[in-house]
Amino acid sequence: MKIGIDLGGSHIAIGVIDKNGTIIEKVERRILKEDKKTICSIIENYIVENVTIYKSKYKINSIGIAIPGTVNNKKIIKSVNLGIENYNIVDKLSKKLDLPIKIKNDAKCAALAENEYGSMKKYKRSLFLTLGTGIGGAVIINNELLDTGDLPGVEVGHMIIKKDGLKCNCGNKGCFEKYASMKAFKTNLRKALKVDENTSGKELLDVLRDWSQTFGDTSQKFDVNITKVVDDFIEYLSIGIANLVNIFEPEAVVIGGSFVNYKVVLLDKLKQILINGPYLFKKIKNIIIKKATLGNDAGIIGASLI
Repeated sequence: MKIGIDLGGSHIAIGVIDKNGTIIEKVERRILKEDKKTICSIIENYIVENVTIYKSKYKINSIGIAIPGTVNNKKIIKSVNLGIENYNIVDKLSKKLDLPIKIKNDAKCAALAENEYGSMKKYKRSLFLTLGTGIGGAVIINNELLDTGDLPGVEVGHMIIKKDGLKCNCGNKGCFEKYASMKAFKTNLRKALKVDENTSGKELLDVLRDWSQTFGDTSQKFDVNITKVVDDFIEYLSIGIANLVNIFEPEAVVIGGSFVNYKVVLLDKLKQILINGPYLFKKIKNIIIKKATLGNDAGIIGASLI
């Protein structure tokens, strides 16, 4: 058995994974704004507490951790969405857990899982995007991650899609993830609906489902506001994906992260904009854009494959 850990910008998930990539048991918790002040100790304590419990129940061989941002073999060099820099997470945890620990960028982990068990399995060239707090990416060619040397690379969330745009946590302006991450989408949707950040993703999804069923009915109170939020999000997402397709020419684009939960409302609209819009260099009428099969579990499963 292995333990896979997914550190997201807004959650920590820990799971026990068997040799077939199946999650036997899993726990997770949200990371709130107030947690960011003591984020390193929160991460350490939560991981140590739950891994210790799992070690008492299963024969654990190793731990893999998926981390948003730039990492090397032992250290989180910089994670914009966690607010962490130069944090030697491997040494910190190894002293307390006495197990081999490996770390890798979270999008790369999710791509490894989807390539091994999920939606990317049958393609030779595929592009993976994970839409959550930020946007991560990975390119798989002939079952191998694109090798960018010592650093993970493929920082798609920080390609600039709007000149002098919104300020990103990375320090630049106009980054892709400021416009097309699920955090950006949910934030804009909450503003349109005039609800606070405690309104859950599930509640927002329920509103979107109602909106999609009554789209165009002017008697619906929030119809216009929701339509603008959805249209803007899809437009920016299309621009970013088209740029990547133009560069890498993948056979398929697979999207993971919390976007998967909203696919019933968003995926078809995204495909139509890409097919009929002005952004693709080569017009591809049968462009393959799929949801990640493993959903939010891809990070955990992929971390166990490091």
